[in-house]
Amino acid sequence: MRLLLSSWYLKPGADRPAVLPPPTGTARAGIVLNALDAYGPSRNRNLPREIRTWESFGYACEELDLRDHFSAPDGLAARLAALDLVWVLGGNAFVLARAMTRTRFADALRAQRHRPDFVYGGFSAGACVTGPDLRGIDLIDDPDVHPDGYPSGIEPSCLGLVPFRIVPHWRSDHPEAPGADRAAAHLTGAGLPHRCLSDGETLGIDPLPLS
Repeated sequence: MRLLLSSWYLKPGADRPAVLPPPTGTARAGIVLNALDAYGPSRNRNLPREIRTWESFGYACEELDLRDHFSAPDGLAARLAALDLVWVLGGNAFVLARAMTRTRFADALRAQRHRPDFVYGGFSAGACVTGPDLRGIDLIDDPDVHPDGYPSGIEPSCLGLVPFRIVPHWRSDHPEAPGADRAAAHLTGAGLPHRCLSDGETLGIDPLPLS
């Protein structure tokens, strides 16, 4: 499995990221919008943009809504097995992490680790959840948001794919840039490993083993 992590979305017409495997006629991408679940109907407005981008990179796209697996998480691994890429949008990182906890997303992702060309990618919240936890991100996102349909008591667990926390929108022209500065200062003061990403910056890396 490969990782493609970004601070901001990949704009339509951008160069194809080098971490992606060579395009094939059968590559399929699942677009995850669940970090936007608290935003009501507006959560879907970015989907056409993401589809255009990933179709330009050679992927046939569909939405992967984790809420469809809240009551049946065992089916998520089979859903991922039918995909070549999972691309996870930004929004509220705590909402996204709760959706991943509820669906046992980390377990479903673990089942794809043997596939060298499978890609987990995401920007902003979608990148934040790959770290060990969301410490510091509470200075950017509200940790107490619980969208309709989310059961109470779900902990926002992270995937632990990288050994550092990702701080998106650092020193960027973005409304969350001041929060990113505060998050970076907090993590530095606490001695916690982290990586600051500015908008337009991406990481293409190998993940840590999932325990």
